[in-house]
Amino acid sequence: MKAAYADEPYEVYIVDRTKFDKRFLPVEVEAPEPLPAGTILIDTDRRFLYLYRTQRVARRYGIAVGSSGHRWSGKAVVGRKAQWPTWYPTDDMRNNSPNLPAAIKPGEHNPLGARALYLYKNGVDTLYRIHGTSEPWTIGTEASSGCIRMLNEDVIELYTLVTEGATVIVR
Repeated sequence: MKAAYADEPYEVYIVDRTKFDKRFLPVEVEAPEPLPAGTILIDTDRRFLYLYRTQRVARRYGIAVGSSGHRWSGKAVVGRKAQWPTWYPTDDMRNNSPNLPAAIKPGEHNPLGARALYLYKNGVDTLYRIHGTSEPWTIGTEASSGCIRMLNEDVIELYTLVTEGATVIVR
């Protein structure tokens, strides 16, 4: 498995998936509702992200969602994609945690992980992301400041399958 990530500029830690609820393993499923291929549907209650392969078949991934008071819902598009992005905490995050640095460079311990999909609405960055995580134990929980977290292996796969401009629906 590690060989699959040998070309990555930083180490991708392979998660022991036997320690996770089997519901959160990536799997092809019947889509929860008909939507166009390429659409991403996020079910925050069930902690699933669905990438539509066809109108009726989707690839389902386990995710972590925003903690109470930090959840975002709505419709957006993937406005930008980044590999091993730098993390810039928002002003609100820095106000709540004054010791946060202004930025965390890419790498194994960066909170955005190996990939990030930046969500835009009406051409404006929402500041919400679908991204990897340096905290894999949070998958299946309410843990983030509103972003959608995925295991790094999963977000790397998703990144290759999603195009900029793809519709994202968060419920």
